[in-house]
Amino acid sequence: MGSASQRRYAQVGVGGRARFYYEAVASSYGDAAEIVAFCDVNQTRLDYANSLHEAAGGKPAPTYLGHEFDRMIAETTPDVVIVTSIDRTHHRYIVRAMELGCDVVCEKPMTIDADKCQQILDAVERTGRRLRVTFNYRYSPHATKVRELIANDTVGTVSAVHFEWLLDLVHGADYFRRWHRDKRNSGGLLVHKATHHFDLVNFWLGARPTTVTAAGGLRFYGRENAEERGVTQFYSRAHGSAVAADDPFALDLEAGPELRSMYLAAEHEDGYYRDQSVFGDGISIEDTMGLLVTYDTGAVMTYSLTAYQPWEGFRIAFTGTKGRIELEVGESSYVSAAGEKAQEGALERRSLRVCPHFAASHEVAIEDAAGGHGGGDPVLLQDIFGDAVPDPYRRGASHIDGAWSILTGIAGNLSMQTGQRVDVASLVRWPGQAASA
Repeated sequence: MGSASQRRYAQVGVGGRARFYYEAVASSYGDAAEIVAFCDVNQTRLDYANSLHEAAGGKPAPTYLGHEFDRMIAETTPDVVIVTSIDRTHHRYIVRAMELGCDVVCEKPMTIDADKCQQILDAVERTGRRLRVTFNYRYSPHATKVRELIANDTVGTVSAVHFEWLLDLVHGADYFRRWHRDKRNSGGLLVHKATHHFDLVNFWLGARPTTVTAAGGLRFYGRENAEERGVTQFYSRAHGSAVAADDPFALDLEAGPELRSMYLAAEHEDGYYRDQSVFGDGISIEDTMGLLVTYDTGAVMTYSLTAYQPWEGFRIAFTGTKGRIELEVGESSYVSAAGEKAQEGALERRSLRVCPHFAASHEVAIEDAAGGHGGGDPVLLQDIFGDAVPDPYRRGASHIDGAWSILTGIAGNLSMQTGQRVDVASLVRWPGQAASA
């Protein structure tokens, strides 16, 4: 048992992203937090997570399979449940944890569709429990500086945003190898990945999206696209395939201990293959997407996301009534769980420029910060597990923030299906709103 001052955490879902949380608790926040249980559908992965947790300085935690979630809560009495399971199951564990008296910390995206979002909103309202969604990018120094510039009226009222996010042939391809490739699991990249981006715009502008119009499709990955480019040899997964040996997109599960222990050694339990071919059949998500989004402040955003770029990062420009802000960020390539030192969104370069009307443009200094998601990861972890400190930027994200971010992507998915503009707020019933509204 930990000390009385420690917050007790149970973690459900111990795949690649989970390590970020339980290792931080074990290595840096043991005085304030304790992992009291792990839960997953795969016992091999549970045992591996426990070994990493111990190596980081934590105590072995009891493990429970997914169907034993209620028993886990009853036997280990956590204060908070950390949800890092497959996206389509987030709502299930969030709602049940709150019904059983726990607060929740949830990895983005909060969930993947409007119905599941509604279940979460209703559960928060019904139980009074707290839900935090972990938007790491809010905490990066450059994101914080942009919020400061806009809040300080540096370029006046922002009326237009142009936002381009680039996933490269390493990181971008990785979404097409694993469970994310099935839209039923992830909501597609407009939900799973772009939830970060849409949240940033909401955060920066202090705005909420009103309408979304979208277009997109699978233009690079998938078997049909490869065939049209002249590819004639295919495979379903890389492990054991002679064809994959010559494919730069193939993932070698024997390349490192984490991939081997977390996935290859665990296949016999659930049949999940982490190394599927990005040019195989069965991919139902898009790799090329464009959106036109309007906001309740009057601003309009053009947004694009492509997953086969030669470099990783993003460009964004804010045009206001007094000038323009331009931010460009280059990030390192990343493959989930491919190495102990790998950090998603680790910074390689960045530039922030203010271009006032009728005055010379100038670079804006930004403090340096190490860590993933542009240096935001360590600050986020401190905000979750460390001592509470005032945050003038209000970077902690609630379930309402989580809902608005995913609903932009959910509306985009609906617009791509129908060819119509979608009203965002009408996708769910908000707290306090009459059921008949």
